[in-house]
Amino acid sequence: MKVGSEQFDRMSDLIGPAARDPRAIRQRVEAMEKLLEGMFVIPGINRRVGLDSIVGLVPVVGDIITAGMGAYIIWEARNLGMSKFHLFRMAGNLGIDTLIGAVPLLGDAFDFLWRSNSMNLKVIRKHLDKHHPETVTLEG
Repeated sequence: MKVGSEQFDRMSDLIGPAARDPRAIRQRVEAMEKLLEGMFVIPGINRRVGLDSIVGLVPVVGDIITAGMGAYIIWEARNLGMSKFHLFRMAGNLGIDTLIGAVPLLGDAFDFLWRSNSMNLKVIRKHLDKHHPETVTLEG
């Protein structure tokens, strides 16, 4: 089912003004990226991992679940009104992660190294910094 622009605007209005508020979107996307890519630190190697690497250990199903969570980041980018080019680029990052991540063993190593959600967050931050500079936050 294709959702038109008018339908999307009506649904966003029903959810409330936070649905399209750039500052709120930035906070939600950063929280989702941290959950997926950097929730835990692996002792000894001091490498951050998240649900993408952990749930991805479950063959195929885990990658589908984390792909759905990563798709949320792309949906939020659409809420910001980002260009189709950027949305397709982000979808490509996620698609590569999902397809290769679904391969047993190789996919688990790939999930550890390829951080599609972090790449997508970087694209969103660049857009926000350019078009909504008031949303910039200090990282500590």
